[in-house]
Amino acid sequence: MGRNRQHAQVAVITGASAGVGRATARLLARRGIAIALLARGRKGLDAAAEEVRAAGSRALPIEVDMADHDQVAAAGRRVESELGPIDLWINNAFSSIFAPFRQTQPEEFRRAMEVTYLGYVHGTRVALDHMAPRDRGAIVQVGSALAYRGIPLQATYCASKHAIVGFTEALRCELMHERSNVKVTMVHLPALNTPQFDWLASRLPRHAQPVPPIYQPVVAARAIVAAADRPGRRAYWVGASTALTILGNRLVPGLLDRYLARTGYDSQQTDQPADPRRPGNLWQPADGPQGHDHGARGEFSGRSRAHSAQAWLSRHRLVTAAGLAAATAGTVAWRRH
Repeated sequence: MGRNRQHAQVAVITGASAGVGRATARLLARRGIAIALLARGRKGLDAAAEEVRAAGSRALPIEVDMADHDQVAAAGRRVESELGPIDLWINNAFSSIFAPFRQTQPEEFRRAMEVTYLGYVHGTRVALDHMAPRDRGAIVQVGSALAYRGIPLQATYCASKHAIVGFTEALRCELMHERSNVKVTMVHLPALNTPQFDWLASRLPRHAQPVPPIYQPVVAARAIVAAADRPGRRAYWVGASTALTILGNRLVPGLLDRYLARTGYDSQQTDQPADPRRPGNLWQPADGPQGHDHGARGEFSGRSRAHSAQAWLSRHRLVTAAGLAAATAGTVAWRRH
């Protein structure tokens, strides 16, 4: 067991009502960890809380707009009062809009940044308010391959995720300077089959879709739980597509610019026309009075993968290194004979 391994008793998950947050809550609940579920939508929160309780753990669903620091701070105080000291805080909530930048209104761009980027800032601040005096705890920032490589039609999302990386890197240096035992790490995700493609605001002519290869939310959840266990690592990459995107942008960013300009529009849309009546969740939760519980998975399960070899290897680096060393030694011995 590594010296950086941590065991949480009380966790907070933002954006917990659906998608990756919902899948992560399910995995943590199986460990008996008490979970505070933060999101805007009541129906999704209540359903997520029932799943946590069915797994034998305590759940505290709290309606919170992550763009509002006062609401997040009040939620943190309530968690400490009703569940106990917060050991783990997972920032995952976001909202965005599928649209070319010039079709995105200034107030829409600002709102998306407030929910996604400032939501992470507020969540991190509140987590540190409780963790720093105790000098322990872990903060996991759920990122994306698009935190390093912007793509067309998602300027708001890419901007937010880029900003989160810069913020987190600065914070990590400050915590190291203070010799703090509070750890912060990031988990960068690939395209996932979550409900976001049904509820994000969109001005695309056709229905939005994740860019293949597509993974099920549980793949991301496994990586987030692994990061929570070992938050001493700077970052975790999930999926071969994430690794290739990040590395490719470091090596040939101009080539990727031209490739995405040519393919990025069609690859993010299905053949079906967009529903002009869909309201989007930028300003209001998708599971409001007229909505429903969306669960963890979206509509692309038939095209999604439930496992990622790259993610497994990333989580088990020592096993991978040992296997490579053994294979190398075997090859050398074979050649000598």
